[in-house]
Amino acid sequence: MTTPLADRLTSIPMSDFALKWRFTDPKYDVLPPNHLAQIHPLDDRSAGLIWKMILDADIHAADPFKLGFFSHHEFTKIGDSHGNPDEDARIRKWLYRCALPFDRVIYLSWQPTWAIRTTWKMLVKYWTSFYYPISDDLSVIDESLEWCVLFHHEHEIHFGTNRPRNATEQTDEPEPD
Repeated sequence: MTTPLADRLTSIPMSDFALKWRFTDPKYDVLPPNHLAQIHPLDDRSAGLIWKMILDADIHAADPFKLGFFSHHEFTKIGDSHGNPDEDARIRKWLYRCALPFDRVIYLSWQPTWAIRTTWKMLVKYWTSFYYPISDDLSVIDESLEWCVLFHHEHEIHFGTNRPRNATEQTDEPEPD
């Protein structure tokens, strides 16, 4: 029997995470303590496991996703979002429409030694802290690999999934708190 991924991962304190400035520096963003506590940076070994999982699945064999890996793919361009509340809200709504449960545990991977475990709700709420256009390619997955969100460095977000979308799903959810 295989040990669940979550049981094989080790978190580190935010103060030890290379990207902590995105969540704790007033020049960028300072998350409320109760939300910061829901963002768990992973140690190098654990980040490497997430990276390897993505590589082994070959999700990004083509840009943005391996042909045929997902049955459904959609994307949106990202305008100037940092400091633009309208664009920030538009992207937040687009992410919400991916229809993942807010309590879904997800993994964010920037590179082999930088990864975070959090919930979909935290990503939707603070996506501008997790992603910086031009500098980041950020893969977001869960253990199932039935879907993936790729924040592409060229101002795009891609969502691939093998789960059919329900046309009647509620899409006007207020901003998550």
